[in-house]
Amino acid sequence: MADAVTSQTMVDNNTTAIILLTNVSDGVGESLVTKVNVANLAANAQGQACTGVSVQKIHTACHGMEFRLFWDATTDVIFFGSAQNSQFTFDFSNFGGLRNTSGTGKTGNILLSTADQTAGDTYTIILEMTKYYN
Repeated sequence: MADAVTSQTMVDNNTTAIILLTNVSDGVGESLVTKVNVANLAANAQGQACTGVSVQKIHTACHGMEFRLFWDATTDVIFFGSAQNSQFTFDFSNFGGLRNTSGTGKTGNILLSTADQTAGDTYTIILEMTKYYN
């Protein structure tokens, strides 16, 4: 049996994307799974494809396991980590959000890995993001 994971796009407009992620673990977990693929987000009103996001807010509740978020690149860069058995909201909007600083091979995508999971552990994550276009 695999982890039971969902990814739901709640908002995807010209400037904002909000994505809800959930997991009920079978004890195996996830390793560098693409959770935000900017190529799948809606284009802007001028028809330009989204090339990246900045994370404005992260709302999360974890039971048992922890998770880490990475910017996808040739060498993935961790930008956020959670603690086991935690519930919180982090607001990064006062300084423009968490921006992708991954460098070479940067795709704009966000990856997720879990750690210390056992069967029945869960996470719920809501990512509020500002979209960017080249």
